[in-house]
This record gives sequence, C-alpha cells and structure tokens, in this order.
Amino acid sequence: MAILIVGLMFGSFTNAFVGVLSYFGSAEQLQKFTFWSMGNIGNLTWNSILILGIAIMVGLLLSLLAIKSLNSLLLGENYAKSLGLNFKKSRLIIIVATSILAGSITAFAGPIAFIGLAVPHLAKLIFQTSSHSVLFWSTVLLGSSFMLLCDLISQVPGGDFTLPINAITSIIGAPVVVWLLVRKRKMMN
Repeated sequence: MAILIVGLMFGSFTNAFVGVLSYFGSAEQLQKFTFWSMGNIGNLTWNSILILGIAIMVGLLLSLLAIKSLNSLLLGENYAKSLGLNFKKSRLIIIVATSILAGSITAFAGPIAFIGLAVPHLAKLIFQTSSHSVLFWSTVLLGSSFMLLCDLISQVPGGDFTLPINAITSIIGAPVVVWLLVRKRKMMN
C-alpha cells in the first residue's frame, strides 16, 4: 500500500513538474511533447534502438533472476521467508527490473497504455497458471505480438498517415481490462 501511495504522489509531483515545464516551453517543444505522449515506436534512430535494447535486456535479465522469488511470494511473504527468501533483496530486484523496463520504453516510445496492464492478465487467463516461469515468457510473447498488431493497425493500410499507437492500445486494451474486472467480480460472487 505504501508503494502505491508513493507512486501516486510521485506521479502527481511529476505531472506538476511537467505542467511547469510546458508553461515555459516553446510551441515546437510542446508539439514534440504532445506527439511523444501519444506513443510512437517508429521514430527511433538506430542509436536509440541500441540503447533501448540494452536497457530491455538488463531489465529482462533482472526479471529472470526474480522468477524464483516471485513464485515463492505467491503464498505470502511469511511463506517465502520460511523458504529462505531474502525479501528485501528480492523486492529491490523486482522494483529495479520493473523501473528499467517501464522507464526505458516510456522514455523512447512514450507512455503506451494498457500493454503492461492487460497483457499479463491475459497471459494468466490463456495459460491457466500462476507460475512466473511460464508467465514471463508468455507475457513477453503476447506483449510483443499485441504491440506489433497495434502498430500494424495504427499504420492505417492505404492511408498516408499514422494514428497514435497509444490510442490504438487504449481502444483495444480498455475493453479487455473492463472484461477482466467484470469476469473476476463474477467469479467472486
């Protein structure tokens, strides 16, 4: 709960900071920011792709190292500690891996909604497992496939324009998340 509250407060602080920078920004800078905030995976240079690839590999490697910890945490913190899990170290690795993965893709491609929220739940539904060794690879596969599908749709076949990928992921992802929430609520009743 504390991490959630800190995250919300950090998000609020960041939005305020961005608002101040936007106020003092030029029209060109505001236009660049607006396009970045819509998400785009097509404007990356090869140097950007190299840096992003390295960051993603580091994040995925740290995530792979955390799989055993995540599996032991499925039954609770006390159970995981009884198995000999160093909870503080594991939590740090999980937070760093998540921060590297989410931060690097957001920095280079913009805030692309619903991929990180909907895809892991879909993977869990499709593969009917809680094992993070299965969910890790299925989420990577489904997430990349879903992003490619959304990018293909955003290219508007036959058109000379590209829709913002964030709009496409939201149009597809929002109903999926709502469906998951409704389905979970029905299962609990």
